[in-house]
Amino acid sequence: MASNSTLCANNVSTNSANINSLSYKQPVVALTAATTISVQDSGTLFTLDSAGGAYAVTLPTVASGANCIFTFVVAENTPTADITISSNAANIFGNLMIQSDTNEDNRVACAGVTSVLVDTTSLKGDRLQFVGDGTSYFVTGMGAVQGAFTTA
Repeated sequence: MASNSTLCANNVSTNSANINSLSYKQPVVALTAATTISVQDSGTLFTLDSAGGAYAVTLPTVASGANCIFTFVVAENTPTADITISSNAANIFGNLMIQSDTNEDNRVACAGVTSVLVDTTSLKGDRLQFVGDGTSYFVTGMGAVQGAFTTA
């Protein structure tokens, strides 16, 4: 028994790593044109810039998007054109929080929609996150102005 303990201790010390030298960097990809995202892109932060015109971003089919997370951040103030983020069916659910300038509701409800539209009123830093479970995409988001997001 003692020799097994010593062997394990030797393996641990031989194969140990300095935890202070480990790091993780999240992939960041700039989007400026129509794109179809793959499941391999899960965990990526996508920046959205529509200086070249309106475009659509297509998520993986909801079945293949199980356990995937996709985050989108607006990279420009008041984008030049709308950016549409779409699924293959009406399977996007969630609530997007937006600034309300009046007594109106300060959320955009996504109750089984196909697309979320990033409007030209959105601001740099507004964000959306889609999480797939195999049957639905759940979206959360924050927009700094009223009308930053709409749904279809």
